[in-house]
Amino acid sequence: MTTPAPSSRQRWLVPVVVVVLSVTVGGGLLARELYRRPDLPADDASIAVSAPSTSSSGEPGAADDVRMTDDARAHPQADAVRRLLRKYFDAINTKQYAQWTAVVTEERAAGQSQKAWKDGVRTTKDSDALVYRIERSSGSSLRVLVGFKSEQALDDAPPYFREPCIRWRLVLPMVLDNSALKIAAVDGGPPPEHEKC
Repeated sequence: MTTPAPSSRQRWLVPVVVVVLSVTVGGGLLARELYRRPDLPADDASIAVSAPSTSSSGEPGAADDVRMTDDARAHPQADAVRRLLRKYFDAINTKQYAQWTAVVTEERAAGQSQKAWKDGVRTTKDSDALVYRIERSSGSSLRVLVGFKSEQALDDAPPYFREPCIRWRLVLPMVLDNSALKIAAVDGGPPPEHEKC
C-alpha cells in the first residue's frame, strides 16, 4: 500500500511557519535593542558628554559638566534639567545658600535653615554628574535619575556610610514652580543607592 502524496497546501505549510517564526523572533530582537533602557554603568557607549563649561564662580568644578545619556538628552526638557543641575551642584560646591534656595522648591528650602545647610555641605565637593533618564511624572513634574560623586571630610559623611568619597544614584523630583523648573524634596524612605568611590 502506498501513502498518498501530500497536498500542495501541506507542502508549503512548514516553510511558511518557519519564515513567520523567524521574522517574529528577528523583529522582537530588533525591537528589544531599539527600546532597551540604557545600562547604568558610566562606561556605557550610549553616554554622551556635554561640552565642558565653567562654574559661575569662574573655577572649573563639580558642576562644570553635567553629562547625559542619549536617552536623557533626547527628552524635551533635557537642557532645562542640565542647567538646573549645574546651578544646584554649583551652589553646593561654592556654599551659596541663596543660589541653592533659588533652584529648589520653597518646601525643600523650608526644611533646611541656612546654618544647617552650610553645616551639611561645608566640606562637600560634588562632581561627575550624569543624568541617566528623565521621565514625566504627575502633571508637569519630572523624575530625573542622576548619579554623581560626592567628596567630603569623613566627619561630614552620612552616619550610615562613613566614607570620604561616595557615588550616589538617586531620583530627583522636579516641578514647575512659577514657570521655572525646581528640585523638589526627595521622598522619605531608605537612603538612595550609594557606593564607595
